[in-house]
Amino acid sequence: MNAEKKICQNCKKEFIIEPDDFGFYNKIDVPPPTFCHQCRLQRQLLFRNNRVFYRNKCALCGKEVLTVYNPNQSFVIYCRECWLSDNWDPVSYGRDYDFSITFFEQFRSLQASVPRSNLYQTNFISSEYCNYGLDFKESYLLFGGYNNERVYFGNQVFNSKDSLDIAFVEKAELSYEIFECKRTNRVFFSHHSDDCVDCRYLIDCNNCLNCFGCVGLKKKQYCAFNEQLTREEYADFIKSENLGSYSAHLKYLEKLSTLEMDLPHRYARIFKSASSDGDDLSEAKNTHFAFTSRQVEDSKFLFFIRNNVKNCYDNCFQGFNSEFLYEIAHGFGGSNSAFGVRNHYNQSAYYSEDCHDCQYVFGCEGLRKKKYCILNKQYSKEEYEKLVPKIISQMKDMPHKELKGTIYTFGEFFPPSLSPFAYNETIAQEYFPLSKDEALACNFKWEDLEKRNYQITAETNNLPDHIKDTSDDITSKVVGCAHKGKCKEQCTEAFKITSFELRFYKRMNLPLPRLCPSCRHFQRLKQRNPLKLWHRRCMCEKAEHGHSGPCKEEFETSYSPERPEVVYCEHCYQKEVY
Repeated sequence: MNAEKKICQNCKKEFIIEPDDFGFYNKIDVPPPTFCHQCRLQRQLLFRNNRVFYRNKCALCGKEVLTVYNPNQSFVIYCRECWLSDNWDPVSYGRDYDFSITFFEQFRSLQASVPRSNLYQTNFISSEYCNYGLDFKESYLLFGGYNNERVYFGNQVFNSKDSLDIAFVEKAELSYEIFECKRTNRVFFSHHSDDCVDCRYLIDCNNCLNCFGCVGLKKKQYCAFNEQLTREEYADFIKSENLGSYSAHLKYLEKLSTLEMDLPHRYARIFKSASSDGDDLSEAKNTHFAFTSRQVEDSKFLFFIRNNVKNCYDNCFQGFNSEFLYEIAHGFGGSNSAFGVRNHYNQSAYYSEDCHDCQYVFGCEGLRKKKYCILNKQYSKEEYEKLVPKIISQMKDMPHKELKGTIYTFGEFFPPSLSPFAYNETIAQEYFPLSKDEALACNFKWEDLEKRNYQITAETNNLPDHIKDTSDDITSKVVGCAHKGKCKEQCTEAFKITSFELRFYKRMNLPLPRLCPSCRHFQRLKQRNPLKLWHRRCMCEKAEHGHSGPCKEEFETSYSPERPEVVYCEHCYQKEVY
């Protein structure tokens, strides 16, 4: 089969379906998509709210709970304990399939009636204001990950403790403002750096100790802005710098950025992989358009997928022994399934949400350990196998239509109108930021947050420049965020410095932050390249790298041609840097 060009229903841009893509769609028996990959990802992210919380009461036990579901929406909310209990039966909400109305209209009705868990927490201890995780202890505003202790303001953090303002991090300790880092101790203001200790302001560094303001270093010690120093010279350098000063911090960032632009960039951060493209990718085989993923094989269009994944397309925040999954988001495991949200270890599940350990379910909500269910109604094996093909045929003959004119039939993920969240409540805003007018023009829901009217008692421009000049009474003040709510970053407009934070800043000699936790999170995400690829040629022209004239190596890279960075292929980068 030949490659086929299509026009995306949503953005109206051209995209290509390759022969291998058709092979995958045939294997799982779904039609090819009518939306481009970017629009498909945006729609999946629209179904996850990490950090916008509301107060409500459990509809079963009456306990007051924190929840990601707006009370203005018509959802039934249970506390996590009640939702996981045997005190209610999701099958009791089952209903017959109505062939006179569209499938998605019927699923929307089911969504409104079946109770939902207030948050997605498992074994959380003193970590109320956290979501999407396992084994959190004494943490605060931590979203995604497992086995963390005393981690504040984090996102997708694993096996870490005593760290603040970190994202997509593993095995960090006593670290601050790091992004896409692994195995760090006392590392601050750094990104894409692994196995480093006692370092500040690093980019793309590995196995470094006592380094400051460095880019692209490997197995180095006592370096400052890529200059090799002696142990004594480095100690004198550190003593001479004004490390706890915010104004000095801004100068360090500016100098680091200049150094980064002066050095060549690796076309992609791909390690221990074969026949694969994307970025921040490791242990991949025959995998394409994959980002921040590892241990994946024969897959495509992935974002944050890991741990033994094979033959999966269009998955995000998923993984853990998954196989033959298509358009599945925010869950764990599973096989031979498509079009699902927050499902765990299902098999042959289609168009289902919050279903765990189920087999052969279609259009179901909140089921656990069930087989042969449609719209939460129980059927026999024979009845199920007879009815599902009829529903699929009806979905094709009677497609669901949104206000923008987009059409959703069998083979497409849930329409945006079925998301339980407004656009600006979800992580779609993190990767595809929109203003209110832009979101409404796309027919996305938007939630005008209540006016907070905080009594700000400390403006950021009046905060002490140096942490040593900061008194303990800062913890009683309401600090105004420097963005003042005028950004697209879910700004809370004001924030407080906790006593835990203050002790950490003073202990590590770090300046006070000037942005609220949400805006700080968005700034960290900006250190990642776009989740897109461009076809480019290596920019190296050095003959000593083994080529006569300009290098002719071509590759897929997340650096767009308009960007100013000098981008090298892997061979030339290795020759230049190592």
